[in-house]
Amino acid sequence: MKKDLPENIVEDVGMAVVLMGETPEVKSWTVYLVNFKAVPLNNVLISSKGYGEKDGKMVKTSALRHFLGDLTPKSFAGVEAIDPEVFGLTNEYWLSYYIDGVIYDKKFIFLPESIVDENLIRIPFVDKPGVMIK
Repeated sequence: MKKDLPENIVEDVGMAVVLMGETPEVKSWTVYLVNFKAVPLNNVLISSKGYGEKDGKMVKTSALRHFLGDLTPKSFAGVEAIDPEVFGLTNEYWLSYYIDGVIYDKKFIFLPESIVDENLIRIPFVDKPGVMIK
């Protein structure tokens, strides 16, 4: 039965953890959804959670759900602020949206310690440094 379902491949969409600003004491980060498509994404829903090992113990963050509504072509939308304390965990974002009534979904996973200065790039449309999975 599963083989009979269409394979709706997610392309030209990215999740980015963006450095919004910094002071000598702290850096502030925000997660963004970036739409590179020439068409809007409708009824965008993202669930987020973190999990992994910290200080020798298994930990899990709360699962959060974010409804963004519609996202225009060639644009971006903020999903959530993210605390650098969870960069040592696996941070997972499950994206679902519709285009022309067809549902698409994809899981984006930021591995532990992948959000570091060495991996920063200039995030398109947001025009700030960050780490992106596309």
